[in-house]
Parts: sequence; structure tokens; C-alpha cells
Amino acid sequence: MIPARYEASRFPGKLMKDLAGETVIMRTYINAVNTGLFEEVYVVTDSEIIFNEVTQQGGKAIMSIAEHECGSDRIAEAVASIDCDIVVNVQGDEPNVHKDALADLLRVFKNDDDKNIDLASIMHQITDLNEINNPNNVKVIVDTNNFALYFSRSPIPFPREKSTTKYFKHQGIYAFRKSALLEFTKMDMEYLEASEKIECIRYLAYNKTIKMVETKHVSIGIDTPEDLVKANKEFIK
Repeated sequence: MIPARYEASRFPGKLMKDLAGETVIMRTYINAVNTGLFEEVYVVTDSEIIFNEVTQQGGKAIMSIAEHECGSDRIAEAVASIDCDIVVNVQGDEPNVHKDALADLLRVFKNDDDKNIDLASIMHQITDLNEINNPNNVKVIVDTNNFALYFSRSPIPFPREKSTTKYFKHQGIYAFRKSALLEFTKMDMEYLEASEKIECIRYLAYNKTIKMVETKHVSIGIDTPEDLVKANKEFIK
């Protein structure tokens, strides 16, 4: 499932911008399909512009019925009547997510015989101070088994001892058990999520387990016009 809003506060209309000859949303859709990992791939949107862009090119899209505050709510509505166990969420502005990273996510659930894991997501280590301090980059801290403890737009952990500090950036890619996703829609937003504007904090607030998978396959998230310029350079290489 690829949640896709037309309006975006930092970069309105970004999913319809050109990325090496295709719109950003079509690049994301084509990339997800081409991995061959999924039985079905859908764009889920509240925008007729995006819906028409996908379907007119032979892609599959679902129009949201209700208004939603976040991607999890939008996807939950779309999958409620679909017979499935695991739902993967690739953000519409992540056009080059690597197949191996997605395969690693799915492997988490294949190895979880007792079904103790509600969600899985991806992170990669960052060392550049600009990236670490950039509030557009969500950072995550994990326990010794790589289960998420907290997500923040602030640099976490605090580098009191810089020689031992590591920072991990959370990539906006999730795999959910369908049951956990549907439960999300019944959970009230708590103050931490409202403050940070990071929806996965809600899962932690209600004691859901989020297994983080470290990857070296860094995808390009398009949050600003500058990100789009960088992405175009990468796709043209």
C-alpha cells in the first residue's frame, strides 16, 4: 500500500512532480511492483489527480472514503475488506526503496512464529551533523534486540559521550500485521505523537512492538524541492 496525499505542507503537489520522466508517485508505484515481492500493489489516495495519474497508466489505486490524519488510517480503511495478513506501507515520496530492504522487512514476520511482532520498519545509521539535526529526519533509538524504544525529530540520544553515540534515521517504510493496523484506528492520539507528528509513536504508546531492521540500502525521501533535485540526479546516473 502506498499512501499518497496531494497536499503536503513542506512541498505541495510533490507526488506529481517530474522525476526522470515520470511523476514521483508513478516512480514509487513502478518500483514497488518491480520488486516482485507483493501479491498486489495499490496507491491509496484522497486525490482525484493522483488516482487518475495511476489508473490511467494501468496502475491500481483506491480512493479513500473518509478524511484521514495519517497514512496508517488511510491504509487501514483500504485493507479492511482485503484478505491478507501482512501489509507493507511504502510512502508515496520514497521512489527508490531497495528490494533487499523490503525483503528484510517481510522476513521479520516469516521468522516470527509466535506472532509477537506487530510492526517492522527500517533504519540506517547516519553520521552527518546536518542530517542528525534536521527535524525532517526522524531518528529512532532501539533496545538490544532492535525493538524501537522511541522516535523523535530531535537528535536522540543526547551525545554526552560523543565517542559512543550512534544515530539511526527511520525510513518511512513499514510492514504491519493487519490486525495491528486495524487496531491503530481505534487508538487515541497521545501527547507525544501530537508533539512530534510521528504516527508510529502511537503504536509504542499502546505497547505495540516495532522491530527495526538496519539496512545499508538508503532510499531517497522527497520532503523538499531540494530533495527532488537530488533524486533526479540519482535517477539520471
